[in-house]
Amino acid sequence: MPRWICREQWYKLTEQYGLASVRRMDKDYFKGKTVLVMGLGRFGGGVDSAVFAHQAGASVIVTDLADETALTGPLGQLRKFGGIEYHLGGHRETDFDASGNTDIVIVNPAVPPDNRFIEIARKAGKMITSQIEILFQLSPAPIVGITGSNGKSTTTALTAHLLGAGKPPAGYNKVHLGGNIGNKPLLGRIAEIGPSDIVVLELSSFQLEQLERIGKGPSIAVVTNVTPNHLDRHGTFEAYCRAKENIFRLQELNGASEAVSIFNAEDAVAMEWFSRYRNQKGRRCITFSADDVPDDVRGAFRLRGRFNLSNLSAAIAVALRFGVSTAQIKEALATFTGLDHRLQLIAEIDGASWYNDSIATTPASTIAALEAFDQPKILIAGGYDKGLAFDELGRCIARRARAAVLIGATAGKIAEAIASAGESKVRVTTADSLAQAVTAAQKIADPGDVVLLSPACASYDMFDNFQQRGDRFAELATALKTAE
Repeated sequence: MPRWICREQWYKLTEQYGLASVRRMDKDYFKGKTVLVMGLGRFGGGVDSAVFAHQAGASVIVTDLADETALTGPLGQLRKFGGIEYHLGGHRETDFDASGNTDIVIVNPAVPPDNRFIEIARKAGKMITSQIEILFQLSPAPIVGITGSNGKSTTTALTAHLLGAGKPPAGYNKVHLGGNIGNKPLLGRIAEIGPSDIVVLELSSFQLEQLERIGKGPSIAVVTNVTPNHLDRHGTFEAYCRAKENIFRLQELNGASEAVSIFNAEDAVAMEWFSRYRNQKGRRCITFSADDVPDDVRGAFRLRGRFNLSNLSAAIAVALRFGVSTAQIKEALATFTGLDHRLQLIAEIDGASWYNDSIATTPASTIAALEAFDQPKILIAGGYDKGLAFDELGRCIARRARAAVLIGATAGKIAEAIASAGESKVRVTTADSLAQAVTAAQKIADPGDVVLLSPACASYDMFDNFQQRGDRFAELATALKTAE
């Protein structure tokens, strides 16, 4: 919130201009109202909101720029809920302006805050909110929020696993995992969350922007790291950092218990924030690093790379706050196998190991993946251009890769970055599709090599999302294995 106004004034201003949900929201607030869900998304991000609003007794309208053929998956999930109206293939001004009967607009986080239809709704006095804002207001359980440019999904899953793999921590009944971590909806199941539960959420910069509208953050907040990302949306790295910092800025400091803020000691931005918040009354600040993980715990951990030890260290920091013992952590790690599309071993083909790291949508995440292997590497990279620089990635590829097969809109930029790194023996080639890239990689690979899909870019130029890209890579690699 702006520092020159108090929280009560902020609530008044945001309600006056249609920016936020009501302060004391409950599920009954939606009953009998007309709710417009803006942005169902090919990824299904709006499904949870639509289900919640329908179950809360609202009349629900779903609007999306994509048409029905592009939204087959999400629409299939909603078909069992009768009475939902669909306005697809474009937005209608009458759904947002004063002439329509919409009371509440639930906005998908992928929709930029300066969208013209949101501005129309704001001027018409509609209440504008989001799935994450409603969840924060309705959850009776404490919320652990985890953000970062890289590693937040693994850290979130690890945290929930350490807390809930065995018996939940003393005094707690159940652990709920959700947020930006894929298809793990919680709002539609809000009735299942009790005050003695724990909610663990992955939070994106887009969702943290939305939470600023209600001035509310998690009880325990974690940042894994902060490197440039989503500059196509935020414009500058500074604006992206401001959005990420909301996870700490919005924490309640005068609640019944101390707010806990957890920072990566190996990340420059995180430590700048640590210095800013460490002496605030009502807040306990903690740091973590990969080096903090005890040797006996490392031995029980299956995931590769120092960055995953850092993720584990962050998860342990949260688990310790809930009283989980080291012995319990080691026991839980024995059953944690990691997440799909994150340095996921797909196949062994002609002596080469094929890994799917499609989640790597930034140069920093691909650098971390390259550093996780000592073997010779053939990298498949490239994709949608988010406006990020590839200079450091180019130097890393030049040093650490044996070959690079580049695809998508950024193939040329990555190739230039590799060339600018100076003399190198890395073999660089381009491909028109992922299928061609896989074929090219197979021809280059020797026994003992690692073939690594770690794109350093989003997928939107060729695929709907990183999951679809990773699944396609797995299909192609599996087909090569079958043909051996």
